[in-house]
Amino acid sequence: MKMFATLLLAAGLAACGVETATTAATSAEIKRREMEQAKKTMDQAKQKIEQNTQQILEKAADAEKASKD
Repeated sequence: MKMFATLLLAAGLAACGVETATTAATSAEIKRREMEQAKKTMDQAKQKIEQNTQQILEKAADAEKASKD
């Protein structure tokens, strides 16, 4: 009977360990996806900033050219 109780206790503890490991892996995967999405968002923002900066520089050049004419 002691052996059965010990075996049952060991199985219960092992199951808790598996659940903890699974939860940690799931959390890590969620964080990885969040980081990927944040990187994509940041890259898109950089592109928009670069495009706007280029437009501003072009408009400034056009305005300078027009003022010289």
